[in-house]
Amino acid sequence: MKLNPYLYFNGQCEEAFKFYEKCLGGKITAMTQHEGTPAAKHVPEEWRKKILHACLDLDEFSLMASDTPPNHFQQPQGFSVTLNVSDPAKADTVFKALSEDGKVTMPIDKTFWAKRFGMLVDKYGIPWMVNCA
Repeated sequence: MKLNPYLYFNGQCEEAFKFYEKCLGGKITAMTQHEGTPAAKHVPEEWRKKILHACLDLDEFSLMASDTPPNHFQQPQGFSVTLNVSDPAKADTVFKALSEDGKVTMPIDKTFWAKRFGMLVDKYGIPWMVNCA
């Protein structure tokens, strides 16, 4: 069994995924717009270039997402996307990259359970934890 996070954005999915690809590495393997699919008729014309489905494949998991239809978006709460990184230097690098223009809620540092641990909300409103046990 494999568990993959699925994120919802308020029209910034494509931009966010290009940012995550830069921050995390991996490869965007899907970036499907509403336009040209049967879903296009269910969204306003100005929304048809927004993302119906995106997938970023990383080493051990895939991050998936879409743009939520207008007037349906809710700010994420009650979860964090957690990255478990084996190298402390890489944990610092990823944390710094993801926190660009975001809000650090717990600076990355050594803790009693990890060599490095930090929490942030990125510039797209997605909460993250970076952990290096």
